[in-house]
Amino acid sequence: MDWSRYRFRSVWDLPAPPERVFAVLAEAERYPQWWPQIRSVAPRDPDDPDGRAGTARFRSVLPYELVVTAAERRSDPGAGVLEIEMRGDLDGWARWTLSASSPGRTRALYEQEVVVRKPLMRRLAVPGRPVFLLNHALMMRAGRRGLVRLLTAESGAV
Repeated sequence: MDWSRYRFRSVWDLPAPPERVFAVLAEAERYPQWWPQIRSVAPRDPDDPDGRAGTARFRSVLPYELVVTAAERRSDPGAGVLEIEMRGDLDGWARWTLSASSPGRTRALYEQEVVVRKPLMRRLAVPGRPVFLLNHALMMRAGRRGLVRLLTAESGAV
């Protein structure tokens, strides 16, 4: 077993239709506004006309920061799929798959497969794994809360 390899899966029930959730999730530069652990998202190349790649910085409960360059692999509003490839402290991919769960609500499935490249985390891979998993779970919980707050606030705006 590679102790530095992780697979994550989270399911969020969100108070907005899939089209609205997709629009919010597609705006990566806004993630730090509603997801506290995503500290920054910046274009890799400000002159990139497509805006399909950028650098993100994450920090959750543990006192370390992860930096990744993310590039869009798939953005399909019709299928409700957003997928990125990541390189840096984490190598791998992440994907959102959205579907209607009931009228005006969305089931958001988040999947991620990564290998940790950050040297300290690799050295602590075995003893730190339970703590790293908990750290990720706390980050996902905060992300869901922040997204729900944003969607609720924006649905009340005229």
